[in-house]
Order: sequence, then structure tokens, then C-alpha cells
Amino acid sequence: MPIDPRRLAVLRAVADAGGVLAAASVLHLTPSAVSQHIARLEAETGVTLLDRSRLGGRRAAGLTAAGRLLAGHAGRLAEVLAAAERDLAALTGQVTGPVNVGGFPTAVRHILAPAAAAVAEAAPGVRVHIRLVEPKPGRSALRSGELDLLVTEADAADPEPELPGLRATRLLDDPYRIVVPARWGPVAGVAALLARPWVDGPPGSATHRVLDRLAAQHDAVLDRPHECLEFPAALAVVSAGLAAAVVPALALPTDLPGVRVVAGAAVGARRLDLVHRRGRHEPSPAAQLVADAIMAAG
Repeated sequence: MPIDPRRLAVLRAVADAGGVLAAASVLHLTPSAVSQHIARLEAETGVTLLDRSRLGGRRAAGLTAAGRLLAGHAGRLAEVLAAAERDLAALTGQVTGPVNVGGFPTAVRHILAPAAAAVAEAAPGVRVHIRLVEPKPGRSALRSGELDLLVTEADAADPEPELPGLRATRLLDDPYRIVVPARWGPVAGVAALLARPWVDGPPGSATHRVLDRLAAQHDAVLDRPHECLEFPAALAVVSAGLAAAVVPALALPTDLPGVRVVAGAAVGARRLDLVHRRGRHEPSPAAQLVADAIMAAG
């Protein structure tokens, strides 16, 4: 019996995502539908592909040796199809298809939304779907195929992370700004703020590391009575006159009553990267078009 290539694609999704449940999320199918596809593929090939001994336990169901072998062929088939798509786009000049992009709130507002609008005007056949996602789960979604492109953020002083299976391109450096309540009046540099209260970020966050670095540079212990994950929340604390904060330039509204930016205070920057899967045919023509628009918007 011939092997159905659509079921091979489902098998590959199970291999890439790490199990039936994760593959169902990527494929937008129910777990039972994914299991049915695998069962039919097993009937077509006459071999067991899914290791069901792991079902019902704490680990996701994995593939048998035969399943892994077929998943490898499915990956090569996907490369052939991607090459055909790219060659056809080069021949006709037409690029179509959906592109799923992810990013954090500031990136969505200032980069992804404008890029999607530009693509909609220049290439109506390309449909950009934007998803709000933080870097770590975003990279997992990228590897599983749920996302095609991802904009991530990190402190520019941090070493560039190892990204197995992914490739990152630097998009821009977004400088940090120190903001203070306007009611505090003029501030003569960072030294004048060392005894003031600050809005901290959660442990491990870029904001937390910036304040740690600032304290070390000035041999000071900063008072950090407030902790906010999102920059709008931190700005609300500042606007209320409660504390100073470190906020990236892109996260600053053009008009925010009650907040003053401290001029000339250099405290580093955050690095924004555009990430996609590694591969000879990655990104796809449609994803490359969107990537170009994102780079232009950045």
C-alpha cells in the first residue's frame, strides 16, 4: 500500500514536537486525530511507529526505530517540497502562504505590526499571523514548526546564547533609559538617584541585571521596593511618583504624564534578534519576505 505523504508530515510533527500532544498543538488537530493518522500510517507500512508503552506515564509517547527512520524520510520530503516552493516562487515571482511570527509586546507594537501591514500591501498573497510570546516558549514553538519567525530580546551585555537548530540575526540594539517621576524635578545624573527607590524586574530579567550592574558600577545598594515584569506597569509606578525605573527606548510612549527621562544616563541596551529555523530551505519564500519587512521596520 502506498504511503500517504500527509501522514508522513504528521509523523514528522510528532518527532519534532516530542509527542502526540505537542504535535496536535502545532498541527491544530486533536490528539486523537494525530493518533489516528499514525495508526493508519502503521497500517500502510505494516510496522509499529509509535512507542505506546510510554502512554499513560509521565513521559510523552516517543517513536520506535521504524518511526524515527520514517520521520527522517519525512524531513527530507519536507525539504523537497520547500525547494519546489522556492523554485516556483523564483520562476513566477509570486509568493503566497501563511507566515506565523512571534514576539514580545514591544516588538509586536513597534516592529511586527508595521511589518505585517507593509507585507499586506506589497504581497497580498502572504498572510502574516502575529502571536504574543516570550523568547523561551517562542523558541520552542519555532523548533516545532508552530512559528516561522521570532523576535527575541536579551541584555546586550549578555553573551549570545547557543540556539541548536536555529539561526539568529541581530535586528537592533534598543538603549535603556532611566526614567523618574516628574515631581522629583531635574536629576543630575545616575549618582543623584542611588539613594532613591527603584522598580526592579524579576530575578533573571534584563531589568534586574541592569540594576545589578548599575549598583556594582557605583558600589551602591539600591532600594528596590517594587517589582514589575512588564514595562507599562513599571512606568505606572514611576508616573505615580513612587520610584525610578530602567525602560528600553522602544517601550517609552511619546507622551507619558508624570514621567521624566534622565538625559545622558548610559546604562546599556537590550539586543533584539530575528530568529528562524536552520535549514537549507529555511526560511521559506513567504517567511523570507516577512523577515525582510521586519528588518526594514527595525
